[in-house]
Amino acid sequence: MITDSFDNKTQPILTLKDFYGERKHLVDICLITFSKNIYDYILSAFHCEKITEIKACNGHTPVYKFSYQGTDIAFYLSPIGSTAAAQFSIEANWLTGASKFIMFGSAGSLDGEKTTNKYVIPTEAYRDEGMSYHYVPPSDYIKVKNSDRIKSLFDMWNIPNIQGRIWTTDAMLRETVGQVALRRNEGCIAVEMEVAGVQAVCDFYNFELYNFLVTGDVLCEGNYNNSQLSGANHNLDKLQIALKIAIHI
Repeated sequence: MITDSFDNKTQPILTLKDFYGERKHLVDICLITFSKNIYDYILSAFHCEKITEIKACNGHTPVYKFSYQGTDIAFYLSPIGSTAAAQFSIEANWLTGASKFIMFGSAGSLDGEKTTNKYVIPTEAYRDEGMSYHYVPPSDYIKVKNSDRIKSLFDMWNIPNIQGRIWTTDAMLRETVGQVALRRNEGCIAVEMEVAGVQAVCDFYNFELYNFLVTGDVLCEGNYNNSQLSGANHNLDKLQIALKIAIHI
């Protein structure tokens, strides 16, 4: 069973050294963005230098760095989904040395009254995906460790926000009425596709994850609303907040 997948007693057969050689240390901080619009904006607005590539048989993903208020920051366009996003963070660390990851993306709201016009700061993520079970012992939820730190920064900057549990799923089209009801009853206020897996690998490798979300679509029985989804995905306000976080960590 997938809940038997965590093995910290024996060694992995292969490591990233087999593919990339020795670990490098070029930067400390890396942005994880899922928006091609935000990614393109960074490339056009800052002097960016390509520093490495995350390689795969279906193509290579460039990793760039730029300087912001004297701090070097790496970034790349992450694939969507817990497994791919988490794996990219592991490889980005090996290739750049970054151990502080600032991840920002969109989510579906499970409670529009609580999340409307507020950033969501996850406290725990329900592990409805596969990646996390290989990196931390089985449990229903994984704690998002830097939630309170992000909350304190948002409050200091007077940015509207709400903390709460979220649901990480690998199956967007199986967010059924029954599953939404279960997660809502457990206190989940949003659903997304990456946090549980990325937090798990960060815990395993002693990376730091700083995550916040913007809700776009609202999952409500019989009344699905995605009118705010494009803005949640691509508005540049998330980038400005991520850069502020980078300076403070």
